[in-house]
Order: sequence, then structure tokens, then C-alpha cells
Amino acid sequence: MNVRRLLFFFILLFFVKFSFAKDTIIVNKDPRIDVLSQKQAQINKRSLMMTSSGQYKGYRVQIVSTTSRDDAFRIKADLLVKFPDEKSYVVFQSPYFKVRIGNFLKKDDAEKFRKQYAKLLPQGVYIVEDAIDYTPTEEELNQ
Repeated sequence: MNVRRLLFFFILLFFVKFSFAKDTIIVNKDPRIDVLSQKQAQINKRSLMMTSSGQYKGYRVQIVSTTSRDDAFRIKADLLVKFPDEKSYVVFQSPYFKVRIGNFLKKDDAEKFRKQYAKLLPQGVYIVEDAIDYTPTEEELNQ
């Protein structure tokens, strides 16, 4: 009977000892996992800025909306002369031809351009959201 009590005591002591023990877990991971997760975060950030067609979400300045195709292309030609650095577009949304200019990622940049153009022709010039043509720089790709 003493042996049973002694055995019971040791088993109880064993369970008590290991139930209150604080273990630590050591995780050995490959450092390339951190690099991979950073790259995935960049991809996710960039994909939020893109449309399903592969273009970036951005802004353009709409100059005019007219039903005359000839007027729209004449205004586009004028824009190319006045602003050779900015690309201009004619968008047809029945029954209107809309002339837009610029590829701006930020609305503030589009607003600066709109104010610049409004000095030349202050009628109905406003900013619209659009899919823009944008090529990220090497620095943006490597962030």
C-alpha cells in the first residue's frame, strides 16, 4: 500500500511539475520569407491602384463635351499645340465626344493643371476619374 501511495505521489508530482512549466517555442524561419512578404505587400498596394484592364486609376481634366466630332478633334489639336507635354484624348460616350487631357495619379496634380488651363479658357473645365496611362519609375517598382 505504501508503494501505491508513493507511486501515486510521484505521478501527481510529475503532472503538477509539467502543468505549470512555461515552455518557449523557437521558430527557425528562412529569411527569404520576409523578402517575399514585402514583395507581396508591394504587389497588393500596386494592384489597388490598378483597374482590371491593367491601367492605373487616376484623373484627367475634361475640357469639353460636345456632340460634334469635328469640334472635339479640333480642340484636341489645339491642346496638343498649347500643352505638348500632356497627352490628350477624345472619348466617345454616345451622343457626346469628350476631350480630356493628362494622366494624373493624384487629384492635386490634376487640380493644378485645371487651374492653369482655366486661365486660358474658363468654361466648364473639370476633373474626372479615369483609367490613365502610367508607367511606374524604377524607384516605385523597387519600393
